Amino acid sequence: MRRIQSVVVFCGASEGTLPIWRESAVALGVGLAVRGIRLVYGGGRSGLMGAVADGALFAGGTVLGVIPDFLRQREVAHTETTFMEITDTMHARKQRMADEADAFISFAGGLGTLDETFEIVTWKQLGLHRKPIFICNVNGSANGLLQAISAAVAMGFAKPDIYSLYETIEGVPALLHRLETEGAGLP
Repeated sequence: MRRIQSVVVFCGASEGTLPIWRESAVALGVGLAVRGIRLVYGGGRSGLMGAVADGALFAGGTVLGVIPDFLRQREVAHTETTFMEITDTMHARKQRMADEADAFISFAGGLGTLDETFEIVTWKQLGLHRKPIFICNVNGSANGLLQAISAAVAMGFAKPDIYSLYETIEGVPALLHRLETEGAGLP
């Protein structure tokens, strides 16, 4: 059984309205580092992206940021990551992050996070990868995403088997525990 060694976290470049989302992002970063799991993320230093990276770095973890050149200035790339890769496009960023992942975590965020989450789930549906995908629901942060998926199934635009493409987990402690037990899900 292989253990998860590298996780992509999709999350927001802003912190949202509730402090629990930032606190949970820091806890996620710390938890990954303590477990020896490398964080791969969008490379920004603001919002939840910066919080998860700061948590991992604070706990001595390894962090790979991947950011497209045009966003490097807009989102302000994190300057203290272990490694930083600059890509030419958003598509190249997503591909690099996917290539580096043993698993994916969708955390709280906005349109970019939703885009990344839907794309990686779609890639799995199309057979482009077989890696585990976890949707971490912290204080309702994933409710809208989950409702959109359920609506697509209810209206016949997606089949119910799409629910098997990802796993919804309530909160960071349960997610970290699940990462420790997921090794069997790795290809």
